[in-house]
Amino acid sequence: MKITVIPAIDIIGGKCVRLTRGDYDECKTYYDDPVEAARRFEDMGMERLHLVDLDGAKASRIMNLHVLERICMATGLKVDFSGGIKREEDICRVFDAGASFVCVGSMAQKDRDVTSGWLEKFGADRVIIGADVRNERVCIQGWKVETRTTIYELIDAYLPMLKYVMCTDIARDGMLGGVALDLYRKLVFRYPDISLIASGGVGSWTDVRALESLGVSSVIVGKALYEGKMEESL
Repeated sequence: MKITVIPAIDIIGGKCVRLTRGDYDECKTYYDDPVEAARRFEDMGMERLHLVDLDGAKASRIMNLHVLERICMATGLKVDFSGGIKREEDICRVFDAGASFVCVGSMAQKDRDVTSGWLEKFGADRVIIGADVRNERVCIQGWKVETRTTIYELIDAYLPMLKYVMCTDIARDGMLGGVALDLYRKLVFRYPDISLIASGGVGSWTDVRALESLGVSSVIVGKALYEGKMEESL
């Protein structure tokens, strides 16, 4: 199975930025206009995009829907959107703006009944459960709050309806130092029927190929693309 590379665009103040280990104080702007980044990724042959409203994640409400709308109008990328999704109305707004998927993070941990209802109503093929983890424990609210819940407990709570899980290793995110192969190996072995989207630490194509060899279906790539670490053609 060929792994799908999904470029990431993180938004603060309407601009395309990258954080280091989720630290809002360690923020670097790469594009003033995220549409420019999205077009670049499409020109590279990418078909998917992971769009994160970091303002929304921090404020617990969607803040950059206009960025999603502009990217969906300007490109043919299939976008998954996350950050600030708290209500069913939020999901409807995101889909109306052109997204193909929503990624639900904090709500998946905080209100499992509501999230299960969303999986049922909108379909597991459109709702991704996002788990940002530190030492295999789920973190919420823009990575600021670490819970006692493990990634395995979170996934188990949504079986068997679950199709997609996006797992970010916070300690490696934005570091370009390699991916958490042990973590993803355990997840692939334990949940063979789930499409796992890995995130955090990709520094080169070597990391992507290592994940592919484990059976990981997709990988989010951010800083490695912006810093020119993956100039080799797809």
